[in-house]
Amino acid sequence: MPSLNLRSDLHDVAATIAVACALGLVVAAAPVDAQSPVPAEPAKAAAALPDLSALAWLAGCWQASVAKYEIREHWLPQGGGIMVGAGQTLLDGKNSDYQYLRLETRASGVYYVSIGSDRKEASFKLTSVTVEGPDTIFAFTNAAIEFPERILYRHGTDGWLYATVEGKVNGEVKAVIYPLRHVDCQTGSFILK
Repeated sequence: MPSLNLRSDLHDVAATIAVACALGLVVAAAPVDAQSPVPAEPAKAAAALPDLSALAWLAGCWQASVAKYEIREHWLPQGGGIMVGAGQTLLDGKNSDYQYLRLETRASGVYYVSIGSDRKEASFKLTSVTVEGPDTIFAFTNAAIEFPERILYRHGTDGWLYATVEGKVNGEVKAVIYPLRHVDCQTGSFILK
């Protein structure tokens, strides 16, 4: 996922939403994904949650450039029951935020783990996988955190990844969507898969 601010205090949540607004990303009163096309068929939940290999498509570099912001995410291929990643947000070419990320297999399932620039670790368990048309949506949840409570990775077509953070701010449900493109790590050229 793009560099996210996973701090739990209200000031930092407001800052994350302010950055998302400045980027022109979706901030809504209900979880929505306005960037994705209307699904060709209703969403279908997977029968059983997959193992980490179902997220192998994530390996590589992902990027979004909007206004003065550049959001990057880089994932290494799976090895030893773990995928390691890093996320960074740049503002006018200067570091704004960063995260160390991992997807790991635990006895109770697959987890998305983030250590942000604040050095706090947050874990989100894979709780559902749904299919909407050609897209597959992986939902990771941590009910102990108000924002984000859920992180969605929507594997879209033509090299798109829609990373969404959802949760409550002042008791109101909010969602922020980060539309990322799969790119060649060296050249930045789009990869259409």
